[in-house]
Amino acid sequence: MSLRFGTDGVRGDARTVLSPAAVAALGRAGAEVLGADGFAVGRDTRASSPAFAAAVHSGVAAAGGRSVDLGVVATPVVARWCHYQGVAGAVVSASHNPWHDNGVKFFASGGLKLSACAQQQVEERFKHHLDAQPVDAGASGSRARLDRHGVDRHSEAVERHIDAVAASLQGRTLAGLNVVADLANGAATTTAEKALLKLGAQLSVIHDSPDGRNINDGCGSTNLASLAQTVVEQQADVGLGFDGDADRVLAVDADGELVDGDEIIAICALDRQQRGLLTDNTVVVTAMTNLGFRLAMETAGIEVVETRVGDRYVLEALTTRGLSLGGEQSGHVIFRDLATTGDGLLTAVQLLDVVVRRDTSLADLAARAMTRLPQVLSNIALPMPLSDHEAQLLDRDCEPLIDAALARLAGNGRVLIRPSGTEPLLRVMVEAETIAQAQMEADALANAVTHLLT
Repeated sequence: MSLRFGTDGVRGDARTVLSPAAVAALGRAGAEVLGADGFAVGRDTRASSPAFAAAVHSGVAAAGGRSVDLGVVATPVVARWCHYQGVAGAVVSASHNPWHDNGVKFFASGGLKLSACAQQQVEERFKHHLDAQPVDAGASGSRARLDRHGVDRHSEAVERHIDAVAASLQGRTLAGLNVVADLANGAATTTAEKALLKLGAQLSVIHDSPDGRNINDGCGSTNLASLAQTVVEQQADVGLGFDGDADRVLAVDADGELVDGDEIIAICALDRQQRGLLTDNTVVVTAMTNLGFRLAMETAGIEVVETRVGDRYVLEALTTRGLSLGGEQSGHVIFRDLATTGDGLLTAVQLLDVVVRRDTSLADLAARAMTRLPQVLSNIALPMPLSDHEAQLLDRDCEPLIDAALARLAGNGRVLIRPSGTEPLLRVMVEAETIAQAQMEADALANAVTHLLT
């Protein structure tokens, strides 16, 4: 089976790669390494998620544990439940991927991302169980099947999470703000509307009717076109686009223009700096973060810590240094003083709070926060994810290509070539002074790298 662990758990095509037996083996491995007592399990709205959640429960039972079924919930809801209860957990989701993909992400006890050591242990136990007698994963996610595996159910996880997100505003509200939220036909359908209405926003929601196959389909953070159109048509102030498991969010302003994760982090970093809430006057971002962000933070006197791409690495840096804010261009933002992991809803509420308190438009906040340099991202499809060894060999082979591109950019741009941590893709990113120059270099690099791979 061609399952590999990426930066955020395991993902694969639910029709061909993942199976209930494999997911049960994952659940058993996770429970054995992370703790099987009260192991929390949540899922998103994919057609395959109920059966795979049942398989995780059966794996926990095979490890001698008892699990808690949280139902359809956003990934941050599971993390918060694990934090409150002091238990480990898992989320059945493939995040922003298409409906036919699925996967399992784990949280260590207390709602924390897995360390590299713990992840390796889970992977080793998973391979062991996969090669051994298959765990009884069950044929479906039925109530009878779950009850047979000793599963408790809790419905208050969502309400607890909404209350915690609302409490982060310390009594402030979003009254007077006209918001459109694109729920990506995913897990945000269980939280976002309730929370934003609770905080007093005037709200319209779109893509809020999951059918198992429409998650992320032409909607959400991976496709903001319908959100931008709706915001303009309704003359709303802000649009919010969540991904399938609601751990990230992107925004559009009143003109339908994108406000990406870099700009969201910049807005929140500057606001927190002014209020004395930016720990050590430092923010954590990844290698994909736009050069314009770095220049803006330098001007503001804010230190920037850079990590590898992946929210796991951002969280590691935040935890190691005791910092409060970090994230990715994709909209995965971590307010470490408020949560243990990235949370699209929390990020949205924090961003909207700045808009309300500053009594200005999102477009004005974004323009003041940073000037984004033109950036082009090209994706090269791979037959399957690269192994660590294959990635190292590719890095070596790409070095002269990158050096040549940087020489042509004459110090006024950046180049990054890296494998995706969540999909079988190789990403080529180029920043330059003009979009035409960035596109030209990205195309040339993509062609050259494709030739290397053949």
